[in-house]
Amino acid sequence: MKEQRARIIGIARHRLSTDGDGVTTLVAFHSCPLRCRYCLNPQSLGDGRRFREYSPEELYAETRIDELYFIATNGGITFGGGEPCLRPQFIRDFRELCGSAWQLNLETSLCVPSTNIKALLPVFNTLIIDIKDMNPDIYRRYTGESNDHVLDNLRLIAESGRQQDCIVRIPLIPDYNTDTDRDASCKALEAFGFTRFDLFTYQIRKH
Repeated sequence: MKEQRARIIGIARHRLSTDGDGVTTLVAFHSCPLRCRYCLNPQSLGDGRRFREYSPEELYAETRIDELYFIATNGGITFGGGEPCLRPQFIRDFRELCGSAWQLNLETSLCVPSTNIKALLPVFNTLIIDIKDMNPDIYRRYTGESNDHVLDNLRLIAESGRQQDCIVRIPLIPDYNTDTDRDASCKALEAFGFTRFDLFTYQIRKH
């Protein structure tokens, strides 16, 4: 089997209760299927050759320095990006290395094939889902993509009974959605059995 390798745009240590329980290290992957109008990590797009490429073993060797913090606080690694769910085998290989004592969290848009999410279901502890908006027209206008994959993966997670392991971030996006739209997104997600929501507003700097 070919060795899994992935470009990493950043590793941020000692994060506390910002993207998972306890002390976490955020590992951000290069590459994303979306082109959001207010992208928070534009360095994850385009040519990634300036970023270091890691194998799961190399990443584990670099992050295990904080293992005592992870175990003491029920923390671990949060994979973000970009889109970490584009790299399911890399994450599965990493889980084999770190074992079950570390929490593994994924910050994801769910805009990936369902086979990717199915492969990751046994691996993650928490999914932090950046849903954008459940309205397909708003979603396409904001991201440039369809939300068909998102809906398929929400159904898959619901059928697997993993809704309580998910935190769904539902933003109010200036010029794209409204409070009414966001309320509609919450109701649509509740119909799937999701109840853990993070409601916030994008802070956009006007030039």
